[in-house]
Amino acid sequence: MNHDKFHGRVRGTGQPCHAPGCEEAGEFRAPGVRRPGFDGPGDYRWFCLDHVRQFNAGYDFFAGMTPEEILKAQSPLSGWERETRAFRPDAGIDSPPRWADFADPLEAISQRARARREDHMRAADAARRGISPDERRAYDTLRLAYDADRRSLRSRYSELVRKYHPDRNGGDRSFEGRLQEVVEAYNLLKSSAAFA
Repeated sequence: MNHDKFHGRVRGTGQPCHAPGCEEAGEFRAPGVRRPGFDGPGDYRWFCLDHVRQFNAGYDFFAGMTPEEILKAQSPLSGWERETRAFRPDAGIDSPPRWADFADPLEAISQRARARREDHMRAADAARRGISPDERRAYDTLRLAYDADRRSLRSRYSELVRKYHPDRNGGDRSFEGRLQEVVEAYNLLKSSAAFA
């Protein structure tokens, strides 16, 4: 494809213009019916120069949005609600090694590399077993092996509830967020095919 960066023209797409009855080549991309979202970038339509100008003149980005959604989209912070890996304070890396625990700095680096390799191997094992990413997070939250049975699931759930519930740990409410994660993980896994 040959891109004409100054005009947004993409030559050689092989796309016809999507305007009804138009025989021209579709060289200009315009947003489609499905908007970008969590499931992908959305779809596009291709128009000739005259029809893309007509489309742009009548396009309303905010169509179908509530006033609150419009205000949120107009905010200068729009799109920055979730920190990306590169802009998180830890840059997507776990906490730094405790250098005092190692005689040689290379041991610290090696330990981190081993932990990462084990995490990747666990992810590959989960994929091989047909475990979804959500289920994998639930297994990790409950610290369960992928071959655990229903009895192990129930036992681990009971153990963690006793540990984190304020009625069981002397009234310490600092673990309520962790308790909520455990309950959600248990509810997800107990209804999954692996524990049916």
